[in-house]
Amino acid sequence: MSFKGIIFDLDGTLLDTIEDIADSMNRVLSENNLPTHDTEAYRLFVGSGIRNLVKQALPESHRDETTIQAYFETMYGLYKENCVKKTRPYDGVTDLLDELAARDLKLAILSNKADEMTQQTARALLPEEYFTIIAGLTDESLKKPNPQKALQMSKEMGIDPKEMIYVGDTDVDMQTANNAGMYAVGVLWGFRGEEELRANGAKKTVAHPSELMALL
Repeated sequence: MSFKGIIFDLDGTLLDTIEDIADSMNRVLSENNLPTHDTEAYRLFVGSGIRNLVKQALPESHRDETTIQAYFETMYGLYKENCVKKTRPYDGVTDLLDELAARDLKLAILSNKADEMTQQTARALLPEEYFTIIAGLTDESLKKPNPQKALQMSKEMGIDPKEMIYVGDTDVDMQTANNAGMYAVGVLWGFRGEEELRANGAKKTVAHPSELMALL
């Protein structure tokens, strides 16, 4: 198969965002006298949007909708101010993007992170001129693994979904890729492990960004 375009997840795929996320949420919890979590725990909380992360981080006794919404709003504001303090591209990501752009592949970013912060982090830390589309979450009903936004991207890029690679680090990403009829590639440097990726439909797993070039 000759691939013409690639859609990337953001957190855990292109950018290592976990420390800024953990620091922001733990500050919210600490200021409200609630138990905090170590950074590793947040690797399991991410992937389905900030609101879901807040729900997972809260004690079960605090998971009613009113409380979740209140803590979400606090977390959102705090993370917005601190989302690029410790966040950096993973080793090899910038070189990969340089090579893909040199080959004239069409690239996009699709994240379950709120669109405002997806734009903020991607544009601050990645060469935005390489990407045809950068999109985060604007509507909960369109949250991955719903493939609608991935398919819309494919259409806007003028590429058949079967000629698209979808690259991500979680079960949600692999489900999105398969739901959209795209070639699912799981990255092993992100927030989850190979077993989860394979179980959710990864056609290929890669341990370093440079390995992605072998598919092309």
